[in-house]
Amino acid sequence: MPYQDINVTLSDADLTEIRQAVATIQQKLPFLITLNTTERKRLFKMGDKRLTFVQTSLNAAQSNQNILPASFDLNGFSNDFRLATSLMEIEMLLNQLSEQVDDTLLAVDSEAMTSSLTVYDYVKTAAKKTPGLKGIAEQLGTQLRAMKSRTPKAAAGETPVAS
Repeated sequence: MPYQDINVTLSDADLTEIRQAVATIQQKLPFLITLNTTERKRLFKMGDKRLTFVQTSLNAAQSNQNILPASFDLNGFSNDFRLATSLMEIEMLLNQLSEQVDDTLLAVDSEAMTSSLTVYDYVKTAAKKTPGLKGIAEQLGTQLRAMKSRTPKAAAGETPVAS
């Protein structure tokens, strides 16, 4: 869907259901692990290019079981391959969802920030004549300056998308 002003709400009930759906996914995948950097580096990576090699190897093993030693776990190999292909599909689906959430979050963040800057401008202007706004204008100004000192500068010529 092309980006436009995002003006929706996510109800507490929907958020609860989403949390439950994620929890369900985690429950259905209780075998998931976390590897450290060293473990990740030393393991073979299959990926798309090696998938065909592994599939062909599995087919050869299944068709020629007599050439394999008795100690070779063909069922384990077959199960690993099936699980790997299933997890690749799940990863693709989750990556697509993650990218959409990330892009939407970026857009909504930008919209909220743009609106905040507009409010700050109005507060600064109104603080000159409206009692009680000077402190808020100063607070917003201090917070804005603190943000600017911590965030990288936008590339030359880039301007945020206004909502």
